[in-house]
Amino acid sequence: MTVATTLATDVRDLLHDLGVPRDRFSQGSRVVRSPLTGEIVAHVQDAGRADVEKAVTQAKTAFLEWRSVPAPKRGELVRVLGEELRRAKTSLGRLVTIEAGKIPSEGEGEVQEMIDICDFAVGLSRQLYGLTIASERPNHRMMEQWHPLGPVGVITSFNFPVAVWSWNAALAFVCGNPVIWKPSEKTPLTALAVQVLFERAAAKVGRVPHGLSTVLIGDRDVGEVLVDDPRVPLVSATGSTAMGRMVGPRLAQRFARSILELGGNNASIVCPSADLDLALRAISFAAIGTAGQRCTSLRRLFIHDTVYDELVVRLQQVYGSVRIGNPLANDGVLAGPLIDGDAFERMQNVLLEAQKLGGEVYGGERVDDDKYPSAYYVRPALVEMPAQIGPMLRETFAPILYVMKYSDFDVALALHNDVPQGLSSSIFSNDVREVEKFLSVSGSDCGIANANIGPSGAEIGGAFGGEKETGGGREAGSDAWKAYMRRVTSTINFGHELPLAQGVRFDVG
Repeated sequence: MTVATTLATDVRDLLHDLGVPRDRFSQGSRVVRSPLTGEIVAHVQDAGRADVEKAVTQAKTAFLEWRSVPAPKRGELVRVLGEELRRAKTSLGRLVTIEAGKIPSEGEGEVQEMIDICDFAVGLSRQLYGLTIASERPNHRMMEQWHPLGPVGVITSFNFPVAVWSWNAALAFVCGNPVIWKPSEKTPLTALAVQVLFERAAAKVGRVPHGLSTVLIGDRDVGEVLVDDPRVPLVSATGSTAMGRMVGPRLAQRFARSILELGGNNASIVCPSADLDLALRAISFAAIGTAGQRCTSLRRLFIHDTVYDELVVRLQQVYGSVRIGNPLANDGVLAGPLIDGDAFERMQNVLLEAQKLGGEVYGGERVDDDKYPSAYYVRPALVEMPAQIGPMLRETFAPILYVMKYSDFDVALALHNDVPQGLSSSIFSNDVREVEKFLSVSGSDCGIANANIGPSGAEIGGAFGGEKETGGGREAGSDAWKAYMRRVTSTINFGHELPLAQGVRFDVG
């Protein structure tokens, strides 16, 4: 039996174990392929405009009921959802591997991220705090409250097919909002599975309004209808900067909110005092892991000239020996395939461009094409560049790491910031001055700045997101929950007089 044949069978069995009705993945015009082999593993039905209309209508009705449920009771739903995810971790993680191409530990790690955000949100459901504010007027009190906002649209990308939904959904649910999810058309099966787990959790909790969570499978047209619907006050969208340039203005035109998680052209600086063993491991995971298809993947590396030659040689050794292949067919694989042929073609075009600009390319070739002619496995590419030009200024969703030498820290920091994107960054140094400057207001201009770890692999406790062309949105931890609620400032007069603010007098009698 071939791997391709077992994959289709595996998908069927996994979806059955997860409780997804067979007709949801065996009927429809949309073909679902696994990047592991390029073979068809399922068929699903796209949503039409009428389906979007129905989903938003149901979400609006659900909101009117769910917003009045006490927040700790809303948290109970998320707690039970977390339990369902724990039970389904192995099966859902394997489905992520098959559908997105991640190695098994990353597939299960993504589900663990969902579990973690559920835990965070359950605690948050009892901590949706407002403020008591001192009033300048006697016998007055001011207070700030946070109320549910309304239906939340969530548009996710293929590279984190389930975790990003959970960052938004867990917070949205405890904040009193329904969620309408448009997953990537490349990874619809994991979304269907998560929806079933949600429905199971809702049934156990009871009295959860119909329409609180909806999945709409489809391409760009479905997302556009969701973005343009005036009943959806917030849309959280993850994807390319080009996508954000279209989504952001359309939401702004109708005064809706946006959480945009867009491109990342992430960089690290390796200083003379860096622990090179630690840096090598961190750089390798950040640049090679997930086949370079994380928004936080390391794409630019600035190495001090005193350690440049040593570190580049060691990186070349890693790049030449790291195991690339089908993670379900081979042990020890650390990176799977690119998502599809278009991603491979973009990678090759960018490498050619870098060569024409004087870059020296190490790696980047296709592997296992004889074994999997319809899949796209590539050796990660290490590119020594003479200057930060051309493709270094753009994000390419592939395992390409551009390397440059520096001698002055301030110059390296300026180069680090001199790109349109501003998601994640890191520094490797044991010099406290360098580290503190990098983390200071005059240091990294990214939303995430790390020291002695790579830019990839964020935890849910911190707010995730970036600046500049990354979009400025924040998801997951810290106070990201405020984006899903509306703020109300109230003033209460418990006296018998009516003093006006700023000493204004308005006597009418």
